[in-house]
Amino acid sequence: MGLVENGTWVWVISGDRYPRGMAQLVELWHAKAAAGAAAAPGDILERERRGDPIPLSSVTLLAPITAPPSIVCVGKNYLEHVGEVDSSLPGISTVDVPTTPIIFTKAPTSVVGHGGSIIFPEGISDQVDYEGELGVVIGKRGKSIKEEDAFDYVFGYTVLNDVTARDVQKRHQQWYLGKSFDTFCPMGPWIVPKEALVAAGGDPQALDIGTTVNGQRRQGSNTSQMIFNIPTLIATISKAMTLQPGDVIATGTPAGVGAGMKPVKGFL
Repeated sequence: MGLVENGTWVWVISGDRYPRGMAQLVELWHAKAAAGAAAAPGDILERERRGDPIPLSSVTLLAPITAPPSIVCVGKNYLEHVGEVDSSLPGISTVDVPTTPIIFTKAPTSVVGHGGSIIFPEGISDQVDYEGELGVVIGKRGKSIKEEDAFDYVFGYTVLNDVTARDVQKRHQQWYLGKSFDTFCPMGPWIVPKEALVAAGGDPQALDIGTTVNGQRRQGSNTSQMIFNIPTLIATISKAMTLQPGDVIATGTPAGVGAGMKPVKGFL
């Protein structure tokens, strides 16, 4: 575990201080911020860093949370994405604009770090697709959370790729297997605490998001274009399940996935 400063240096955090890993760190840092402890990036650095930093270029980053308790995903949450997969590969889902969030899950064992290899399931799928998404990292336990309180439960944000085997997704109808192969959830390179995002002038509902494949820009949108915003998603999900520190909510992907290209030729 570590703190990244200015995208250049890493301050290593000893596992002895957080023996349960990043989920414990997220929970404790979130609690400190909620209790009024200084949560600005500079304050966190002063409180947590020890010794000397090492160059970011000299380390291999794992996923910021290597084994999240749950990965809860949202389908068809950008209007321009609705129907693009089914128009080319009919039968995966309906083409209607959802009136309530479409929620599904992805196996935590699918997580791999930023820059890690995506292992293709040879003999099982030849339609492996990409879905770039904003990930919301939960900071404290919550059930039946009200929309107006939703951001109180958010620790920060990351980026993930909801890699999907489209043929497996269609074959089984339930999307879990097609999205849960090992390495099918590249995540990171890090978590940006919500206070750090705000301090930098950012807004989680006004972030550019996109995906590049082999140097070619395939997806490009803004989180302002979500059909269901982050508070709505947290409120909806927490009606059914208790959210835990370290849970990741994948908020949906914009248009431009490989299965939506005509002719279909954009798979990984």
